Amino acid sequence: MPSLGVLALLAACATTPEEPVVFETPSFTSVQPELFGVVGSLSNVWGDFDNDGDLDFAVSLKGGEIRLYLQDNGVFTSVGESYGLPVSGPEFRGLSWGDYDGDGDLDLFAGATSPKELTRVFRNDGGTGFTNVAADIGLTIPGRSARQSNWVDYDNDGDLDLYSGDRMVPDQSFPGMDANPDASNKLFANTNAVFSQVFAGEGPTDARPTVGVCWFDYNKDGRLDVFLANQSGATDALWRNDGDSFVDVAPELGVDTPGRTKEEGGVGCAIGDYDNDGNLDIYLSAYGPNQLYHNNGDGTFTEVGEALGVTEPDHVVSAEWGDYDNDGDLDLFVVGYEGPSGEQEPHNMFYRNDGAADFVNILVPGDMLNAGDHGVVWVDYDRDGDLDLSLTDGYGPEGGHFVFRNEMSPAGQARSLEVLLLDSKGHFTVPGAEVRLYDKAGKLLATRMVTTGGGYNAQSAIPVHFGLKSTGAVTLEVTWMTPDGRKTQTMKGVKPSDWAGKLLEIRKPVDF
Repeated sequence: MPSLGVLALLAACATTPEEPVVFETPSFTSVQPELFGVVGSLSNVWGDFDNDGDLDFAVSLKGGEIRLYLQDNGVFTSVGESYGLPVSGPEFRGLSWGDYDGDGDLDLFAGATSPKELTRVFRNDGGTGFTNVAADIGLTIPGRSARQSNWVDYDNDGDLDLYSGDRMVPDQSFPGMDANPDASNKLFANTNAVFSQVFAGEGPTDARPTVGVCWFDYNKDGRLDVFLANQSGATDALWRNDGDSFVDVAPELGVDTPGRTKEEGGVGCAIGDYDNDGNLDIYLSAYGPNQLYHNNGDGTFTEVGEALGVTEPDHVVSAEWGDYDNDGDLDLFVVGYEGPSGEQEPHNMFYRNDGAADFVNILVPGDMLNAGDHGVVWVDYDRDGDLDLSLTDGYGPEGGHFVFRNEMSPAGQARSLEVLLLDSKGHFTVPGAEVRLYDKAGKLLATRMVTTGGGYNAQSAIPVHFGLKSTGAVTLEVTWMTPDGRKTQTMKGVKPSDWAGKLLEIRKPVDF
């Protein structure tokens, strides 16, 4: 796979004249609907678990099954049972891909919904099968009602730690189980692929009922901070990572959403630079008003969701940023539901970002994309240069974990660049790292971050995708989190056309 080392040769290449760009509104096609139409679909996560170059994906189902789909050149096959994943049993409300043991293949974390059940960590045995090693590595996490789980390197020591969001609160009981006084989110540090809890009873060991968790370096100090979307009337949190401690700065920054009723609360979060100013913003999906917190670049935020028209609808479960039309601006797909219990129906919004500080919902009544009520992932699964859409429906009688292929024209697909960030050994252990593109005049074009979790309690292991307003050469800048803070790696003269249909793979320098 081509890597950053060959990019120096590209800098000397002459650029070709650019033609006028005509932006289009792509259509979508449903992929293998007979295979994916399974009721009770919850979390959906994407990653190349067998290292063959094709993105595969896993889905958790209400009956306890974890479906694993192997992709071969755009065609998917269900292989979970033969690879050692459960076909029935306890329900899992969260899935996360990450190479926790640094052996070069993606492992799968599955958090159990019921606090009577234990977490599963399925170690990837070289792409040929999975083995549950949770007890061996210290991650059974008893008494937890799992929601978001994040593989992140919170201490910048080069390996993946684990953060577990917990929907329970200390005074809450569960059918057949007494209240757990230790119910809280927990942070586990990785030491030689064995985990132990850190900051017990303080900081990110937050006892509020958490559903959505997103890690990102909001204040650009070189450490990943954590935003919590909390349910049941609780306020949200933003725990600033100070290295040896965490401080909840949400109230002073105005991102805590006080005054909720017991029926309201945060459900998910999505991190993205929607206005291309280089700062990562927060979209909060909620029961009650949704929020869009604009990062002002000085460590503060301003709520702009109402002004930009992205606070509707109510009962939103998840959202995801993605430039579906390759115009250089992040669009937003919002997944939720409406209707009484037992009769819920999908209620989605597809906000197109027109680049002029305005969003327009382009989802029309009866659109087949109005199909999800839990999970959403933007992913270029077929590596053709445009983002495809992956949704899950957990309540509907027809159900499904639908995949919709983006049918963008070849000219539109050419205005893209996909970048895969890996550590110095070539392993996927760098969630939270950032990529920025600049034009030849030095103007910032866009910012993307390697996902640390989102959708519905999901964490994929996928490249970052850039849509571009033109096909001209760009300067690429990667920001890595290191023990010495943020460090940048820059390369000029990157031509998108040289990477059409391919991944631009960049490894973290050994001396960072």
